[in-house]
Amino acid sequence: MTQRRAEPWIAVPALDTQPEPQTLHAVKQEVLRRWGTLDLLDLLRHADVFTSFTTEFSSLASREITSRTVLRRRLLLVLFALGTNMGIRHIVDGTDAGESEAMLRRVRRLYVNRDDLRRAIAKLVNATFATRQSALWGHGTACAWDSRKFGPWSANLMTEWHARYGGPGVMIYWHVERKSICIYSQLKTCSASEVAAMLEGLLRHETTAGIDRSYTDTHGASIVGFAFCHLLGFRLLPRLKRIGAARLYRPGLDSDKT
Repeated sequence: MTQRRAEPWIAVPALDTQPEPQTLHAVKQEVLRRWGTLDLLDLLRHADVFTSFTTEFSSLASREITSRTVLRRRLLLVLFALGTNMGIRHIVDGTDAGESEAMLRRVRRLYVNRDDLRRAIAKLVNATFATRQSALWGHGTACAWDSRKFGPWSANLMTEWHARYGGPGVMIYWHVERKSICIYSQLKTCSASEVAAMLEGLLRHETTAGIDRSYTDTHGASIVGFAFCHLLGFRLLPRLKRIGAARLYRPGLDSDKT
């Protein structure tokens, strides 16, 4: 506890950088020796081999005439183009998959939609939870939530001016379990309530993660957020802004005031 402007202030000193353990260096070298540099597209393909998440994508048309093997290859290329933000045209020019840009755009239009993407992501997340070794990772029941501003095209109907960050954009709200796996994400406008986005992720992530604690930034420290989390059986644990200058209370006698 220190003083700032003659008021109590909580300060945490910065720690010195610790040397890298020799065992960690040995692990890195062994991973590099065994697998070398992994291509992201190969990583996506292997994920589909183990989980078959591409089966969650169905056509909006009345019938399918493309074989599932060809469709799987095209879906992986389209998902890779969207996930890396490279775009379909650059994927066609930079790979030797033998697929035309028109065909990939047709697959994007007929097969890739929000509902199918959510089911595919949930399938990947659940498969990760099923294979994760609890001795190393434990049984996590906590999740952290936060958003980030992105600058889209000005013609985007969801684009708004952000009062805090400045400039037009949209917000992507992520829900990350144990700082490792994103279990839910959503697109929202800059003026939309982040408390509502937090509650939506708690209720609709559709994975096997048994979340009972919710960590948020200052936006979660609201009466509405605490009330609904309590009613729904979740513990809301927000990061309190300027906690050093705040006066905190807890239920009980006046002597418990801090």
